Amino acid sequence: MPDPVLLAQMFALLLAIGAAAGVLAGLLGVGGGIVLVPAFFYAFQTLGYGGPQLMQVCLATSLATIVVTSARSVMSHNRKGAVDWTILKGWAPGIAVGAVLGVLLAAALRSTVLQGLFGVLGLAIGFYLGLGKAHWRLAPEMPRGVRRAVYAPGVGFLSVLMGIGGGSFGVPLMTLHGVAVHRAVATAAGFGMLIAVPGVAGFLLVAVDPAHRPPFTIGAVNLPAFAVVIAMTLLTAPLGVRIAHAMNPTPLRRVFAVFLLLVAGNMLRKALGW
Repeated sequence: MPDPVLLAQMFALLLAIGAAAGVLAGLLGVGGGIVLVPAFFYAFQTLGYGGPQLMQVCLATSLATIVVTSARSVMSHNRKGAVDWTILKGWAPGIAVGAVLGVLLAAALRSTVLQGLFGVLGLAIGFYLGLGKAHWRLAPEMPRGVRRAVYAPGVGFLSVLMGIGGGSFGVPLMTLHGVAVHRAVATAAGFGMLIAVPGVAGFLLVAVDPAHRPPFTIGAVNLPAFAVVIAMTLLTAPLGVRIAHAMNPTPLRRVFAVFLLLVAGNMLRKALGW
């Protein structure tokens, strides 16, 4: 077993990470998972757990927290009348299908490949957060028909491969199609539920080598990390929602974009063995 002092340090770190992830999920609409996955990865590595399936454990545990965080966030947003249920219901089947396909692929890939994917996609999200303009548009309304049939599974698929909710891909997609940013953030919280529930169900069936998995891991979901983080995100996600409705989050998005670029770049560097 890891050193008790080290475990205490990791417990404190996860509490802080969980608090930050909850605020980010409600405030920026990027989803707490984009912080949790690299945080879990470095925490588990520090505790001495590695192996070719470490990223699967990080993705699965992050998605498990998103089930709870997204539910709390969407309820908070809905009380303010910000959730677009028409978009949510129309996109739900495709997103869920994409999430299941994402689990199937993630279960078959090695940890280093998933690190590389997280790094590349994280850089793309970071550049959009940092350089994207509010007036950018691809179309005046949300895609329908064939375009929705392509985009919706894509959102679920890519989100599962990163262990994140629907905000990182859903919010840009909606704002680029004329949805107001506050409404997009609120609706993307519902995307998170559609991604995380089938994603976690699938990851619970993934077999992880007992020699490399952290203690108390079921399938690929680590229960202690889930419990510690969710205790904080339950408290802080509504705070992020209140801040989002009270201020312009653009300056914070720019700062977070720089942070994300550094984290994603470091993850990609490790995947490439540099």
